[in-house]
Amino acid sequence: MDHEFVLIAGAALAIMIAASVFSRRTGIATPLLLVALGIGASYLPPTPEIHVEPELVLAGVLPPLLYASAVQLPVLDIRRNLSLITWLSVVMVIVSALVIGAVVHAVFPGISFALATALGAVVSPTDAVAASAIGHRVGLPPRLMTVLEGESLVNDASALVLLRTAVAALTASGFSLGHTVLDFGWAVLGGVVIGLIVGVVTVLLRQRLDDPVLNTTISFAVPFLAYFPAEEAHASGVLAVVVAGLLTGTMGSRRFSARDRQTQSTTWTTISFILESAVFLAMGYELPELVDAARSETDTGQITGLVLIVVGLLIAIRFLGLAWPAMTDRFGPGERGDQVEARLTSFEERLDAMTPTDEREESRLAWARHRLARGRADAAFEEREPITARGMLVLAWAGMRGVVTVAAAQTIPVGTPHRATVILAAFFVALITLVLFGLTLPALIARMRFTPATEEERHDAVQGLLRRVGETAIDSLGPLREQTIDGQPLDPALVHTMEESVLPRLIAATKDTREGPPVPRDQLLTVQQRYLDAMRDALGAERAIGADSSETYRQVEVMLDTLEYRMQPAR
Repeated sequence: MDHEFVLIAGAALAIMIAASVFSRRTGIATPLLLVALGIGASYLPPTPEIHVEPELVLAGVLPPLLYASAVQLPVLDIRRNLSLITWLSVVMVIVSALVIGAVVHAVFPGISFALATALGAVVSPTDAVAASAIGHRVGLPPRLMTVLEGESLVNDASALVLLRTAVAALTASGFSLGHTVLDFGWAVLGGVVIGLIVGVVTVLLRQRLDDPVLNTTISFAVPFLAYFPAEEAHASGVLAVVVAGLLTGTMGSRRFSARDRQTQSTTWTTISFILESAVFLAMGYELPELVDAARSETDTGQITGLVLIVVGLLIAIRFLGLAWPAMTDRFGPGERGDQVEARLTSFEERLDAMTPTDEREESRLAWARHRLARGRADAAFEEREPITARGMLVLAWAGMRGVVTVAAAQTIPVGTPHRATVILAAFFVALITLVLFGLTLPALIARMRFTPATEEERHDAVQGLLRRVGETAIDSLGPLREQTIDGQPLDPALVHTMEESVLPRLIAATKDTREGPPVPRDQLLTVQQRYLDAMRDALGAERAIGADSSETYRQVEVMLDTLEYRMQPAR
């Protein structure tokens, strides 16, 4: 048996772990270290020639990476930042691709407009891996983290659709704007629909399983079940994966058991770490091969000029694209916040004047009041966490490019004139932005002097939410002495234990809730689970309004999961 592959894989894993440990001790972003180590390893004499097929990255690595990120990203945060995320991940991607295409074609006439636009498409999507790692370490505000992560989820889809259009123009005799618009529209619509279908079906299937191993195994298939059917239907497979992941994360918080959620979270965090590290390591390892291929068709000066032009355009376009919202306070409290408050007050007055006459009108009024509460929570969020000019500056300087840029460039058809030049240019654009932004972003964030919430404020927010959730659960279930199990009243000793010991601990989410005087164990576990389920329902209702931060909701959910997890082995 040839052990070469095993040795290479083992060495790669060792390098990934060492880079991660070194990154935590030095503060240098792990992707930068991995790229540098990959470049160094490629020049060692004993190393074999390794070529990673771009289709493997786009179809085999990108879907699980996007799914792992989407599952963890709260839909509440996406909704509150949807306009800015859409602006960055769709509008700015299209503008970047077209502007770069026009300028590169004008400066280098030998590169056709279609090929130049393809280059613009592959360098337009940002990679949030390095930015997120830096942001978590130096205390970037959560809202800015959400924008960066949300942008990176969607902009890959926009860029790949544009790349597909540009490649089609390379091989076709003409270009149709109408056909391009329809193709883009179907890619978005088809990707969303297929992602929704796959997400709902797999969540409902996994909900019926009581085996964490089978549940996690199915989760491995979800990104590919979304990606490949969408691609076969000429829709956006990337967008389908993102939608399926967001839906799974949202529905799974209520439909999966605590054990399943914890197992899935740990497993996908590990998979994400390995895949992200592997692609950055491979990115550095392939540099010599790309340089040799490009030398045969162009000179160093032309490649250098092309790379500098593209990097300069990317920086200028991103800064200009974020300058308008920064100057107009588009995402801050300001005048827009006053207008929102006035509309909410007017809406509340109209609701107070309504008198429902039947159950249908009562239901509609309750839904309207829910919308009002959510609107007020959103307005309070804008006041509490506005995206200021300082935040916009950080977003503008967090434009690192990564794996998708390098892999997508290599899908340009073989035989296309200047293909090797474009691929090498895309690689160096990704490398330069990783180094330039990755090394300077921590200092920029530090100079912005963002003020994070204190530990006491975060603790108070969690305890306040936990108390509200517990009180709502107790009110919804009614007095313990009136509750039954299979039609039988609860044991008096159990009622006493629940009232004096267990319920206070449940609401505080502390210690093992199975402590206390001897009581019927089966009844105790059943009633505890009943209250945990009611608390989850109350947490879901609180989250739907969004008065607290998504991190506060996550911490309370983890606390409830921990309590449920402790109960399960004894059941």
